[in-house]
Amino acid sequence: MNLDSLLISGDADLLGVLRPALENISVDVQVCAGSKPGNDLLAKRKYDAVIIDCDDLEDGVGLLQGLRQTQSNAKTVAFAVVNGKTTTQEAFHSGANFVLQKPLTPLHALRCLNAALNFMLREQRRYYRHPVEIPLRIALAPNQELAATTTNLSEGGMAVRVIGKLPQGAHVQLRFTLPGINTSLELKGQIAWADGTGHAGIRFLDVPQSSQYQIEKWLTDRLQNEIPKRIQGYAALR
Repeated sequence: MNLDSLLISGDADLLGVLRPALENISVDVQVCAGSKPGNDLLAKRKYDAVIIDCDDLEDGVGLLQGLRQTQSNAKTVAFAVVNGKTTTQEAFHSGANFVLQKPLTPLHALRCLNAALNFMLREQRRYYRHPVEIPLRIALAPNQELAATTTNLSEGGMAVRVIGKLPQGAHVQLRFTLPGINTSLELKGQIAWADGTGHAGIRFLDVPQSSQYQIEKWLTDRLQNEIPKRIQGYAALR
């Protein structure tokens, strides 16, 4: 599984530099040559990184500014490519996390992408759901506890299979142990949805800092195991 990026530019030379640099860290790149089709893609699909040719693309800066208003990519790592018209400060003010200056050299591209990779991984982990079956106990009340099994886990919650009824909106106490970790985690959650067939989604609430750290680290390890080539490429760049 690779990271996904979108390059909005009609500059073949820019693509010629960025494509091998992105491939080196296992980031797939989709290319769009125009602002309007690029904006349509940003509204429909989530990307781990978006690269916008601000000065050599019609309304490139406006496209960058609009990126932060989209539902799918409001927090995506954004790169602004400038060519003397837009200043670095203006690019950052418009929503860029990183700025690339034309003419872009392979070394500069590698260094910038190297610096950005951790941010891309962090953003991917934020919405990443890892399929896993973990037994857990769900306490609805002091004397009402149900056994369940997770079907996937994310930073913000989990999907579960349960024998019994979970009322939507109910606050619950969760107790489970992550595979490979001996510490039992106890945290509060809320039933976000339940389909009436034994499947439900639970949103985490009031997660202790130590438990949050364990969940984030566990998910990061699984995410990295799925993308060893990317991590190896990142290590080599460092």
